[in-house]
Amino acid sequence: MLYPQNSVDKLGFTEIKELIKAHCLSEMGQQMVDKIQVMSNYDQIHKFLSQANEFKNILVNDEALPIQHFFDIKTLANKARIEGVFLTEEEFYQVQASLTTVFAVIAYFNEREGLYPNLEALFEHLPIEKAILKKIDAVIDQKGKIRPNASRELMEITTGIAKAEQEARKKIDMVFKNATSNGWAADGSLTIRDGRLVIPLLAENKRKLKGFVHDESASGQTVYIEPEEVFVLNNRIRDLEFERRREIVKILTALTNELRPYVPLLLSYHSLLTKLDFVRAKALFAIDIEAEMPQVVNEARVKLYNARHPLLFLNFKAEKKTVVPLNMQIDEGTRIIVVSGPNAGGKSVCMKTVGLLQMMVQAGLLIPADEASVVGVFKQLFVDIGDDQSIESDLSTYSAHLSKMKNFVEQANGKTLILIDEFGTGTDPQFGGPIAEAVLEALNQKKVKGMVTTHYSNLKIFASNTEGIENASMLFNNVEMRPLYQLEIGKPGSSYAFEIAQKIGLPANVLNLAKNKISEGQKKVDTLLVDLEREKRSIFETKQKLDKQQRKVNELLAENEKLKSYLEENKRTLIKEAKDQAKNIILNANKLVENTISEIKSSNADKEKTRQLRENLNVELKKNTVKAEMPKPAAPADEELKPGDWVKLTDSETTGQVIEIIKENVVIAIGDLRTVAKKKRVIKVSKSSVPKEIRRSFSAQTNDMASFSPEIDVRGQRTEDALHAIEKLFDRALMMGFNNLKIIHGKGDGILRKMIRQYLKKYEQVDRMEDEHADRGGDGITYVYLK
Repeated sequence: MLYPQNSVDKLGFTEIKELIKAHCLSEMGQQMVDKIQVMSNYDQIHKFLSQANEFKNILVNDEALPIQHFFDIKTLANKARIEGVFLTEEEFYQVQASLTTVFAVIAYFNEREGLYPNLEALFEHLPIEKAILKKIDAVIDQKGKIRPNASRELMEITTGIAKAEQEARKKIDMVFKNATSNGWAADGSLTIRDGRLVIPLLAENKRKLKGFVHDESASGQTVYIEPEEVFVLNNRIRDLEFERRREIVKILTALTNELRPYVPLLLSYHSLLTKLDFVRAKALFAIDIEAEMPQVVNEARVKLYNARHPLLFLNFKAEKKTVVPLNMQIDEGTRIIVVSGPNAGGKSVCMKTVGLLQMMVQAGLLIPADEASVVGVFKQLFVDIGDDQSIESDLSTYSAHLSKMKNFVEQANGKTLILIDEFGTGTDPQFGGPIAEAVLEALNQKKVKGMVTTHYSNLKIFASNTEGIENASMLFNNVEMRPLYQLEIGKPGSSYAFEIAQKIGLPANVLNLAKNKISEGQKKVDTLLVDLEREKRSIFETKQKLDKQQRKVNELLAENEKLKSYLEENKRTLIKEAKDQAKNIILNANKLVENTISEIKSSNADKEKTRQLRENLNVELKKNTVKAEMPKPAAPADEELKPGDWVKLTDSETTGQVIEIIKENVVIAIGDLRTVAKKKRVIKVSKSSVPKEIRRSFSAQTNDMASFSPEIDVRGQRTEDALHAIEKLFDRALMMGFNNLKIIHGKGDGILRKMIRQYLKKYEQVDRMEDEHADRGGDGITYVYLK
């Protein structure tokens, strides 16, 4: 139940229906849109929402549904129902096209059985009677014209007409040629008059040719004659055409008689096409407003996440602006939300958003809110928006408000959603405030749910002290003096009357007079609200900064774990390689020993030969002997590490250079890698004890970093060469810790820019890409920002 009936207009639901109608392909679909109503049956609501959501999934994710033709076959079926009446060629074509669409749609869903159960229910148990289509196809072609061979008689008549026309044309061409050669014909060619083919003759020569004069030119100098020889043939053609028309009527009448038993089935097919057009229009509108299907529950509550007013969303979308999303909850704990705050701060839009989205859901429409939103079912929706004053009814603005409040208090219950804008206004605030408070208390006692907007302080105080009623405010930037359009639950908001008046430019003496006229208590309340909002804003911004820092810490921890895993993998690889090498050394040593023994035996233990073989063994032994390293003196315990020092990890032979010291942790560069270790796990070593290869590598890397430029110019290069060069630059930038690159690719046709950006999108390290400023190259230069 809606009260008052113009609530659909007040909340914008009528405009929503008009936008949906624009997507309909047929008048029948538009008529269904006009009949959309707010329902209170949970099963119906869930079914209609599911149908719209399934059709939206088809439009977004699946192949196009084969919907090409929508005709009003209901009217045609009712016409065919009458005995003695026949359908025309065009009407049979409409039936034919509609049936083709119906069978194609049913086949589409049969191929996807089970994927769209709610849409499949539209034609469940609907018989597929293709015999109708076959009967029509035998008579009507794909262009909607009757086939020449629809009957044997029609075929004979059509053939006779063709022969007679050919003979008549041949005869008139001969006469025209003769008249032209004799100089009787006027300028021009054969033409049509009164549906007959005629010859243009000069007026003075009209007696020289026997025939029937059909017309003459405006000047009277040319007459149009049908030759006598042709006249009889044309009459024969006309008679055959009459016969053809009678035969066509006979065929269409017979076909209509065959169609008549299927009229109930045609009406069912009509109903299916109408519903499909209707659901399709709802799904297309849902895509326009980026709508989703919320969770629907059979309870009187609502919880919206990232909700947006659909009409405001479309307007802002056209202007390339974004709508501030709304988050709110109404349930048994928080039944009524009292929204306060500055004028033009978004209170009314917030309340209208809640009302319109609730109305849309209960009408079976998807809403522009997160799919995690929960929307219940209310049996009644009471709305008080606008003044509704009436001269005819002798109602003032306040009288109109009180009349609605009377109905609200008498008829509302726990399954009613109320929406009241500017609660209590229209009369003396000294009396309007208490009356509004009393009405609010009565509604709360009846467990009514809803949202009201107000500027009255007594309602804010009442809400803060009453169970079931919650204060809320629209956030306001009191530094820049502009609304933020964000709803914040839990505290009332200031009206910022003096601040806004000051910004507008009201004279200071007037403002001071006004301030002196309000009570000290009211001043303190308003000041406290302003201060509270400022502090809350500051806390919110601080929380955002902390969240950002925490995300960065989490990223660093993940990177550290990744590096640790990488080092462990390298360690296992090195050990495996060492074992394989040792195994090969042992195998080779065994072979050498066996060969040496064999040669000694074959040389009968010749001393010289034996000495030579022994030397060979010693040479091989020296090759595989690891030189013992002299123990290096440990760094003094009290010697402090500093960036640039060389250190070695105590639990391995890995050597690196200190980059940074953070409390008890040391950041070490090991070749191209970076690692973090505790101070107690490293010992300082002298630079001379570090192998030259490591020092040279580190020095080269340092030089590379010093000489590295994060800018590249690929203008004029082939796409493959440009991408290869960019990839090398990208790798080095990641390795050296650069956070952005500058790629100069030029404008041209934009193909190279497009290929470069598509190529870089595949890297997860790329955060975003932007054009250079228009004065410094615009879209001919791309800045790449790395995470």
